[in-house]
Amino acid sequence: MTDVPGLPAVWRPRTTRVVAYATAGAIIVLMIVLAVVLAPAFQLADRLLMIALGLFLAWILHMLGRCRVEARDDGLTIVNAFRTRRLTWPEVVDATMNPGDPWPTLDLTDGTTVSAMGINGSERTRATTQFAELHALVRARSAAPGPG
Repeated sequence: MTDVPGLPAVWRPRTTRVVAYATAGAIIVLMIVLAVVLAPAFQLADRLLMIALGLFLAWILHMLGRCRVEARDDGLTIVNAFRTRRLTWPEVVDATMNPGDPWPTLDLTDGTTVSAMGINGSERTRATTQFAELHALVRARSAAPGPG
């Protein structure tokens, strides 16, 4: 088991970010090139809509690429694709991530759970290390008693 990491700590997936932002850039460039070289039958509005579609798709990819988990002295900030949650340490009961899970799940004192997309299970070794650090922090700072 790893030692409790120092605070503040930020965990974010590497591969997801690289793929999301590289794809977003490629989509924007492709849409601009297509808008410029399209057949003359397309109007200016059609070309602008193509660029707008490319920007919209890039925005969605940005939302996926920005996912992270931030730990500070006063709690956790979970930044998922379309929602950001701020949690105090006493609100978090446990963190779990089984083999094959896409990301960890945080159990909260109100009986609900929150997915933490900032730790991506597809990055096996990195995710294992990041989850171990997060889990150690949750155990050390949570108000709930741990097993054993």
